[in-house]
Amino acid sequence: MVAGVHYTGTFPDGEVFDSSEGRNALYFLVGHRQMIPGFEEEMMGAAVGEKREFTLTPDRAYGEHDESAVQVVPRGQFPPDIPLEVGVTMAAQTDEGPLPLTITAVDEENVTVDFNHQMAGKTLRFSVEVVEVRAATPEELAHGHVHGPGGHHH
Repeated sequence: MVAGVHYTGTFPDGEVFDSSEGRNALYFLVGHRQMIPGFEEEMMGAAVGEKREFTLTPDRAYGEHDESAVQVVPRGQFPPDIPLEVGVTMAAQTDEGPLPLTITAVDEENVTVDFNHQMAGKTLRFSVEVVEVRAATPEELAHGHVHGPGGHHH
């Protein structure tokens, strides 16, 4: 099943962190872990034209912030072309593939990096309107993602 939605995501204080307003709807394959768990759970059974509002606690969104995922790394372990500034995001190359990180502190000798998702530990509110629901094509199911109009584009 493919669902298409327009959405606005906010923090509890009302600050918008993401929205499809002014953009195309977001399409995803239902049941293929393309969305955070709580979002998909809250949208189950929704029909075209239906609007839903819900709040996701961290355990239903990006998880709790894990202090063990924050590490201090010597500056010399970073490539010289990487700007070592608070807020910079990048991916560390591991045997399992790229692992996203955010620089959270920098001093003369070390760089503190956080491997948590940037939304870890946050409660999120969503306002969602379903604009399309359709059967997934065999190709979409085989590839594990939605294809745009006309099929395969990658």
